[in-house]
Amino acid sequence: MDIAELDYELPEDLIAQHPAAERDASRLLVFHRTTGETEHRVFSDLPQLLSDELVVVNDTRVVPARLRVERASGGRVEVLLLEPVGKGVWDALARPSRRLRAGERMGRVELLEPRGEGRWLIRLDGEPDGEMPLPPYIHEALADPERYQTVYASTAGSAAAPTAGLHFTPDLLSRVDPARVTLHVGLDTFRPIAGETLEEHVLHGERYEVEAGEWARIAEAERVLAVGTTTVRVLETVARAGELAGRTSLFVTPGFEFERVDALLTNFHLPRSTLLALVMAFAGIEETRALYRAAIEARYRFYSFGDAMLVL
Repeated sequence: MDIAELDYELPEDLIAQHPAAERDASRLLVFHRTTGETEHRVFSDLPQLLSDELVVVNDTRVVPARLRVERASGGRVEVLLLEPVGKGVWDALARPSRRLRAGERMGRVELLEPRGEGRWLIRLDGEPDGEMPLPPYIHEALADPERYQTVYASTAGSAAAPTAGLHFTPDLLSRVDPARVTLHVGLDTFRPIAGETLEEHVLHGERYEVEAGEWARIAEAERVLAVGTTTVRVLETVARAGELAGRTSLFVTPGFEFERVDALLTNFHLPRSTLLALVMAFAGIEETRALYRAAIEARYRFYSFGDAMLVL
């Protein structure tokens, strides 16, 4: 599949720069696959829209992973922690990275080994205590860092939020009684597609874990609603491999056969992204394009702090 098929034009003013005043006040575009019908609702309507679906969420918690450090020369470097790989050792992105050298120390950060494309193995003194790693398309400061966490976030380890879950409030969560899985969001989720076709793009893997009791609920459910693309990847990985913990490099693209996901709740994603490819795999290529056109025409808010879409 040519990645140009993942393109669409988005007016810049539809890129949400801050979260909605109330989490569950976001808009919700609902698509019924069996009838082709679409509805314009609000997120707080979610329980009314479900029938027998078991809701499954990703309970990862975002690490304050963006560190701003200074070289001995005075140059400033931004380090984004991606994943812990040992005691005090992290896989990270460093920008700008062209002149950095192994062995260089910048405050609490020591560069150990370059890994290409701006990635470094680093040693960090102490625990991460940087800024929330907001995406680069968000230019406004975040007044409350907890708004880039889901209300059910519990297991620290992500370099980005599983944003479909940002719309839930504690009350709404209690009304749907979700099952929980964990996938720590890393480079694979937000790295742009490399190459001209989807087939050329390689995922390196992200850590996941599902408790046995939670998987029993999921396996026995009549229907499963995955909250977010990261949840989809966990569910479909376990359904295939049977392993409740490990790394997943599952790349969901059009033509994929879903074994455990029956409905999808997701935000609106960037063009030419693996996340948009996953949505197209689930909802259909032309159907997804039509839904995105409808969302743009109705002036939905896009990306991390934007509105949501429910595919039933």
